[in-house]
Amino acid sequence: MIEVIHLHKSFQTAGGMLDILTGINLTIQQGEMIAIVGASGVGKSTLLHILGALDRPSSGKILFKGADLFQNNEESLARFRNENVGFVFQFHHLLPEFTALENVMMPGLIYQGKSRQLGVYAKELLDRVGLSERINHQPGKLSGGEQQRVAVARALLLRPQLVLADEPTGNLDRQSSDSLFALLQELNRQEGITFVMVTHNEKLALQMDRVVTIADGRVELNG
Repeated sequence: MIEVIHLHKSFQTAGGMLDILTGINLTIQQGEMIAIVGASGVGKSTLLHILGALDRPSSGKILFKGADLFQNNEESLARFRNENVGFVFQFHHLLPEFTALENVMMPGLIYQGKSRQLGVYAKELLDRVGLSERINHQPGKLSGGEQQRVAVARALLLRPQLVLADEPTGNLDRQSSDSLFALLQELNRQEGITFVMVTHNEKLALQMDRVVTIADGRVELNG
């Protein structure tokens, strides 16, 4: 599904260029669940952002189903994200003034603007993540685990092939974390969605199909 080839990423800082990724090579199969682990600051989130076309590499390639992703312009990359990728972050970034249902619908309203169909599917997703009784609650009235489940439902609204998750259980207690991960596993089995997850949770990582360790800007362990 995805092939990462000699990926480099550097950032300009006041002290000069800072190399974050220094030659990542990685293959991701359709339907895999992959954990990306490593010490803080090694570039795990940077890699995730590039995989999701939120950022461009300094050099190297990412092939998505054989096509060179970054040969596209920004408009095409935005369309790629909307049509293929869902994002779940540690800080769920829900809009506080909107209900759970409205938050889940938001990506579709921005991209498609068709509220009726989106509303039906958003309700289905919220029911699937166990929040059918909470659809009209604003984020401030939901627990941390419930808010993260809303974020998962939002990520799935446009039926992505790939979901990228950056420490999605980092702010949850153990029970909520286990519950959320069980949901992701179920979605993977039933829908064939590919999951790539950055995590510091060793127990969670070992339940994934594969663990990829990043060190010194490269893949140190892939298996």
